[in-house]
Amino acid sequence: MSDARNPQSAIRNPQSENPQSAIRNPQSEKMEIRKARTKDAIQIHALINKYAKEEQMLPRTLLSIYENIRDFQVAAEGDRVLGCSALHFTWGDMAEVRSLAVDENAGRRGLGRALVEANIAEAREHGLVQVYAFTYVVDFFAKLGFRVVPHEAMPRKTWMDCINCHKFNCCDEVAMVFDLIEGAQPEPFDVSQVNIPIVKMDQYRDR
Repeated sequence: MSDARNPQSAIRNPQSENPQSAIRNPQSEKMEIRKARTKDAIQIHALINKYAKEEQMLPRTLLSIYENIRDFQVAAEGDRVLGCSALHFTWGDMAEVRSLAVDENAGRRGLGRALVEANIAEAREHGLVQVYAFTYVVDFFAKLGFRVVPHEAMPRKTWMDCINCHKFNCCDEVAMVFDLIEGAQPEPFDVSQVNIPIVKMDQYRDR
């Protein structure tokens, strides 16, 4: 999961603490940060997979975007989607910021920052303890208050998603977390919380 090519150009949107309503971008009367709608899915899919082809983020199928459309915030100018970011709930007290992408032709307008801040504000509304991201753009997320942690510190992510990733044994993304409640920690991970595939080797012995 990574941002567009110039994430450091992002600037703060002071209204992003209200993610459920459309947020007007101060740099454009037509720009807004809002919750995605089903009609946005095709543009979100094209935007994400453009960067996926450049190996800057992981690909998404159109079906997965439709199934998770309520996770997404978009930066939109009318019907045109210029950026997207998803807040995917992974437990009762934590969620992942994923699929962050901004159109490279959108200019230096702070869309990446505004999208992530909308994700964070939505997480606060749900009373979450922590949000996290796996990313290539460490400096961008650090400026938003995220901190680097070892992959081993994110077992729920590892056993829910990473185990199915083609980069499972060679992941080059950096794990980062944002603490929403000072001093609070997410509920400890227990392996019973996820369905880990078990391969019975004896089924292959006679082949």
